[in-house]
Amino acid sequence: NVHEPREGEFYFEGMADVEKFLEISQKLGLMAIVRPGPYICAEWEFGALPWWLLNKEGIKIRCYNEVFLKYMDRYFEELIKRLKPHFATNGGNIIAMQVENEYGSYGNDKRYLAHIRDKFISLGVDIPLFTSDGAEDFMLQNGMLEGVFATANFGSNPEDRFAVLQKYQKDKPLMCMEFWGGWFDPWGGRHAYRDPQDAADHIGRLLKMGGNFNIYMFHGGTNFGFMNGANHYDRYEPTVSSYDSDAPLSEAGDITPKYRAIYEVMKKYSTVSEIPADREKRAYGKVEMKSKKDIFSALDEISSPIENVYPLPMEKCNQGYGYILYKTHVTGTLENVSLTIHGLADRAQVYLDKKLVGIVYRNGSTTLTISTPEGGAELDIIVENMGRTNYGPKMFETKGINNAVCINTASLFNWKMYPLPMDNLDKLNFDSSLESEVPTAFYKGNLVIEDEPCDTFLRTDDFTKGVAFVNGFNLGRFWEIGPTKTLYVPGVLLKKGDNEIIVFDSDGAKTKTPCVEFVAEPEL
Repeated sequence: NVHEPREGEFYFEGMADVEKFLEISQKLGLMAIVRPGPYICAEWEFGALPWWLLNKEGIKIRCYNEVFLKYMDRYFEELIKRLKPHFATNGGNIIAMQVENEYGSYGNDKRYLAHIRDKFISLGVDIPLFTSDGAEDFMLQNGMLEGVFATANFGSNPEDRFAVLQKYQKDKPLMCMEFWGGWFDPWGGRHAYRDPQDAADHIGRLLKMGGNFNIYMFHGGTNFGFMNGANHYDRYEPTVSSYDSDAPLSEAGDITPKYRAIYEVMKKYSTVSEIPADREKRAYGKVEMKSKKDIFSALDEISSPIENVYPLPMEKCNQGYGYILYKTHVTGTLENVSLTIHGLADRAQVYLDKKLVGIVYRNGSTTLTISTPEGGAELDIIVENMGRTNYGPKMFETKGINNAVCINTASLFNWKMYPLPMDNLDKLNFDSSLESEVPTAFYKGNLVIEDEPCDTFLRTDDFTKGVAFVNGFNLGRFWEIGPTKTLYVPGVLLKKGDNEIIVFDSDGAKTKTPCVEFVAEPEL
């Protein structure tokens, strides 16, 4: 979904320039293992599948479905031609390529896996292929493929885990493709933590067996923008923007105690280089947000309505990410009636005549009690797509409103949908006023940097829930419930002189004169 954000529009520039990444890694003396999906899980939006697949008639993902295979094959054709010059067989540094990702946890369609293998071969992939699955019997039985090297994923007890793998693959190297040294964080949970020495000890046991491993994650990352995924079992649990994952190298690339513990183990088995110094971080201090633009005054500047008798999900409005506003008119004079949003995905602010009457979330009740004045009221529902599910049977859900909006049992009809992907905020005309009483709003401030910019972290303590932008770049989501309280700001996003800071808060700022603060340490 990064390389084909819209159907047939391929993107391999900037942060998506995989060839540049490979060139840099080769100059640094690194080999590369490529895991191109098309599904990657990774707590990434929709497991990295493009949202627009959800609009395709008859499609079923991750199986031998002709519609899915058509788009998957086209993606591989575009990708592999860029990767081939970087294969080790062509003098590059790519030494192996993965077929799908942990497929044994999801399904048992061997024909689908074989199609991916055969497609790779037909496109000239002449480096080793492998599969990657959890070290459980049913996962390996489902996910292994004839003629393809199998690897296992786990985070502890390598003796037991490799024993399971060896039941199905004898006399082959032992490879843990994902050694889970840490874990990801859902909103409302606690930051994942694993004792550094415990992780190092299990790696030591693995190496003592003659095993091989790849740490997942070795370097923490960031789900910039709206690209975090979600897990959905009994409850919907979206992942935070930080993908620090309690990794040996932090989200910002800093050395951690876990790195040092693993380093001491690795010294016994291989030659290691000196531990490098961390990059400088800078606390730029507080920035006052001097301008405000509420959602209703912004609407015509950044969106155009789509009209339909019943509410349409986000995807049917040709929108992948962000927010979407639904507008209709509630007729009649009503007192203490139930307003219910059926099929809400995922969270919404409900306004009557531009006054906030409640906030609803799919994990709780999506019903509010409302009253309207004589003649009825304008109803606005602002829905946030908090991230598509990245694993499991509930992946194929669309976002926005997926069913009816009802007053008691009667459906409301005749809607306008305003897509709000938040990718055109340069069109917003801010004034100098902070006087609007509408909570859902954009705020703007300015950070002045006098010397060469450094990495930093953004705190949004004066705000409740939303997203933050620096010089037009979407840093990701914030939410007061935590656990994360900061957003990582790489120094390359900043510049000498004026830097524009925009914060969108769906729930409303906590003060009439809110500030953000740039600090030198993250709070995860």
